[in-house]
Amino acid sequence: MPAGRPGPAAQSARRPPRPLSSLWSPLLLCVLGVPRGGSGTHTAVISPQDPTLLIGSSLQATCSIHGDTPGATAEGLYWTLNGRRLPSELSHLLNTSTLALALANLNGSRQQSGDNLVCHARDGSILAGSCLYVGLPPEKPFNISCWSRNMKDLTCRWTPGAHGDTFLHTNYSLKYKLRWYGQDNTCEDYHTVGPHSCHIPKDLALFTPYEIWVEATNRLGSARSDVLTLDVLDVVTTDPPPDVHVSRVGGLEDQLSVRWVSPPALKDFLFQAKYQIRYRVEDSVDWKVVDDVSNQTSCRLAGLKPGTVYFVQVRCNPFGIYGSKKAGIWSEWSHPTAASTPRSERPGPGGGVCEPRGGEPSSGPVRRELKQFLGWLKKHAYCSNLSFRLYDQWRAWMQKSHKTRNQDEGILPSGRRGTARGPAG
Repeated sequence: MPAGRPGPAAQSARRPPRPLSSLWSPLLLCVLGVPRGGSGTHTAVISPQDPTLLIGSSLQATCSIHGDTPGATAEGLYWTLNGRRLPSELSHLLNTSTLALALANLNGSRQQSGDNLVCHARDGSILAGSCLYVGLPPEKPFNISCWSRNMKDLTCRWTPGAHGDTFLHTNYSLKYKLRWYGQDNTCEDYHTVGPHSCHIPKDLALFTPYEIWVEATNRLGSARSDVLTLDVLDVVTTDPPPDVHVSRVGGLEDQLSVRWVSPPALKDFLFQAKYQIRYRVEDSVDWKVVDDVSNQTSCRLAGLKPGTVYFVQVRCNPFGIYGSKKAGIWSEWSHPTAASTPRSERPGPGGGVCEPRGGEPSSGPVRRELKQFLGWLKKHAYCSNLSFRLYDQWRAWMQKSHKTRNQDEGILPSGRRGTARGPAG
């Protein structure tokens, strides 16, 4: 706290971190306006009592002895700050009963409950004490975000300020009100999803916008965030889709089938849902995202690498709830689910989409015909079970055709040779 003392960052770099419990030990806990004991008939008073100062300020304090005992003087008194004796050159006698202390360029308090400034008798006994608060006024909270999981509640969180710690206990209050009428309300359930968050469990109106803001207050001042305006219907989110299953598609070496269940929290509400799938190979940290899943609860990844383990996740975005025009909020990703594609001697293309893709046949007419089929499939039936059955027939026919051509060209040692026919209409 005196001039020349290293700041909190420099001190923490040189000493091991103290356990959290030590910050609230009887030695360090500061209680407003309570003298720290006293021995014999000697009593003392510290002035000013429990001051609050800005970082960088100076403090002039005095410890004055009062009592009827003859010979009770300030000579031999000394000061401690948070249990550490201050250098004698920082204090001097004002008179026979008063010891003065001068501290300059004060650093932030070591604990939000205040630093202990204590006046001691010659024998070390405590005569009087004061809580010293040194810090900064709060800055304007920002980055408020809110969401609802059931259209009856609202959870919000925020960032406390650009410079973070004020070194003082700072109280944050989340306030909300209906935009055009109604009174201010204060959220009461704090720290639900982190240190700067609050949960409003019920009694929220629908189809009416709310104004939401955060007020920060400490001993040096107050600050208020900008107002966030929202309708509960526009910030609905869900839990991640449960029961995600990933499985092989028969012997097709470049595909995996993904199925999941719609989040149950919104099953009784009128809404649509968008889903996203992301996947990665086992030895990679890079995810690929499939956006064209629409509102279905199953999809097939095609164009994958044969003989490869994939991790797959799904998330949900509810939108259009009761006619809302705004998109909802994406849920968290589901827990990763793993599955592997069958092995094959032929290399796969290595990309993945939520639609079937065929191989590259060598025949020009067949290639054109297959592209026409896939174009129709992409246009009319994303992830449709019927389309996949048709596609599987095409794949079987293409593989049979490829095998027959190889036999005709002498690539395969045996097999019946002939012309492959297309799938039955």
